[in-house]
Amino acid sequence: MTLYIDADACPVKTEAETVATRHRLRMVLVSNGGIRPSANPLVESIFVSEGPDEADKWIACHAAAGDVVVTADIPLAAKCVAAGAMVLKPNGEALTPANIGMALATRDLMADLRSADPFRQGSGRPFGKTDRSRFLEALERMLRAAVRGG
Repeated sequence: MTLYIDADACPVKTEAETVATRHRLRMVLVSNGGIRPSANPLVESIFVSEGPDEADKWIACHAAAGDVVVTADIPLAAKCVAAGAMVLKPNGEALTPANIGMALATRDLMADLRSADPFRQGSGRPFGKTDRSRFLEALERMLRAAVRGG
């Protein structure tokens, strides 16, 4: 089992590393660069070429059944769920075969609304302590479930 982190804009890299270390689990940070490599021997940094979705493509090609992926990118999450990986958003929300279709539809709807109103501002509330706490609890539960086989 590997824990993959879509690292470019991930606000919970430190929290994920803490949990991965506790479980002695390999963690892979995938980014376009600008991320300081961890000294932790369980954490590997993969730097992909510049360009849209290069980190997402790398993760989608490597994530498999039994792995856990942390990403806020819904299309990437859909690919990982289809491959059998467990997916967790940084706010602690699990994306599963049961809810990924709705998440994709909501994403597309919001993109349409933003394109129809170019003056629409903001993306919601800021990421806070409650989100970090929810993520830590959810990641812990997900890793335990992965060890048990689902």
